[in-house]
Amino acid sequence: MKNRYLKQALFASLVSFGFASSALADTGDVAIGAKASTLGFGGEVTVGLTSSFNARAGYNGYNYNGSTSQNQITYDYKLSLGSFPVMLDWYPFENSGFRLSPGVIFNNNKVTATGSSTVPGSYTIGGTTYTTAQIGSLTGGVDFDKTVPYAGLGWGNAVGKNSGLSFSFDLGVMFQGTPKVALAATNPTTQSIPAFQTNLNKEIADLKDKTDKFKYYPVVSIGIAYAF
Repeated sequence: MKNRYLKQALFASLVSFGFASSALADTGDVAIGAKASTLGFGGEVTVGLTSSFNARAGYNGYNYNGSTSQNQITYDYKLSLGSFPVMLDWYPFENSGFRLSPGVIFNNNKVTATGSSTVPGSYTIGGTTYTTAQIGSLTGGVDFDKTVPYAGLGWGNAVGKNSGLSFSFDLGVMFQGTPKVALAATNPTTQSIPAFQTNLNKEIADLKDKTDKFKYYPVVSIGIAYAF
């Protein structure tokens, strides 16, 4: 909770910095933009540092509901995207919009899920059959590292020469670490049995096989910005 408020406060400070800087800087030194990407929808502030370097900070978010099946269990899940990227853009070629963009992302992407058996009256977990009364339902989620590196490239300079209204494209990877999978039964009596936990760990291992690919999260984005 504290991390969320810290990110919001930091973003608000950067936005305020952007507006304040625009009043002091030459035209084109600061830009405010909107983006749509695989990280969700959001906005960002771009500040020109030198003719070859810009700094960017923003926020992205989006929620998505879906379902998937594993071992005769259907998981209804909610994907919550929330990220705060801080980037340094390097333009290696003069008067070109091409850029290299390393950075850090404060990552709040996560998945919450509820599992129910596709076989009426029973669950098969780790090769053992349990009744619905023994399990109740399964609840769990997937979480990721909170501060992660980003590497990307793109096109567009929101504060370049002749800037006003501009467009951008980014392609990169967020290295958000091996996903952390959690799963539990809503019946506390069964959850406390060591043999059940052993079988549940087998189910968790199967889920990890499906989620491990998300340690490298692809980022594709398009944006529009206006320079002040």
